[in-house]
Amino acid sequence: MVKGFDVVKNPQDVSFYAGLLLSSYAICQAITIMYWGPLSDRIGRRPTLLMGLTGDLATFVLFGLSKSYKWAIITRSLNGLFAGNSAVVKSVVAEISDDSNRPRMMALLPLMWNIGAVAGSAIGGLLADPANQYPSIFGRFDILRTYPYLLPCLVGSLTTTFGLVVGLFKLKETLVIEPAVPDVVTQEASIATETTHLVSTAPQQPGEPLPAQSMLSLLTPTSKFVMATNVLMCLAIAMGDQIYPIFAASAPADGGLGFSTRDIGISLSY
Repeated sequence: MVKGFDVVKNPQDVSFYAGLLLSSYAICQAITIMYWGPLSDRIGRRPTLLMGLTGDLATFVLFGLSKSYKWAIITRSLNGLFAGNSAVVKSVVAEISDDSNRPRMMALLPLMWNIGAVAGSAIGGLLADPANQYPSIFGRFDILRTYPYLLPCLVGSLTTTFGLVVGLFKLKETLVIEPAVPDVVTQEASIATETTHLVSTAPQQPGEPLPAQSMLSLLTPTSKFVMATNVLMCLAIAMGDQIYPIFAASAPADGGLGFSTRDIGISLSY
């Protein structure tokens, strides 16, 4: 996709502009992710998730209409802004589960993510530039010649549409405001378990609202360790996910594999 934009002057520029395009999504997601949670506390989990799905659906289709690098950057960044509400999903799962099934339900989230990554990679590779890949089927559609990456975006957006419809008609609000219960601190509190608070909380009187906490107050030693571990894990995964397509698409003369878009998508699904 990046190769077709006018910003690429030589094959060696592809990796830079592709990395910038991919990072724009993550940067915008990181900027907004801390605001979606408080918003869901004020207006509810259900409307927050529906807002995110609606925005994701619109910006993903707009990304498929990219004909310039600037348009691709803008739409991908907007998509990242709405993707920040993915953290709210974990709050919903925590609120509809209990100690007996919460670990298993939380494990479903990365499972669904990986299923989507496998299917999405294959769909993107198989349906990209369909007018040239399947001229007998899609060759007569001028819109697919003008926008060669629109079809995979439309097909991918079907899952978002399905989630939006399910959310509208089936998802119930899970946010329930209950009176705070004082925490009982014992000598064993220093031993972390699955139910141990990452952030210490002061005892509250029943019915008393929880005090607002600053970001710095959340950075306890335990939370710092958890976040640092997650950052390193995500860094390794992101590097592998983003470097491989560039390496696979590069010509053998430049040290790459010379794969087509179809081959890259299929190989990523394995």
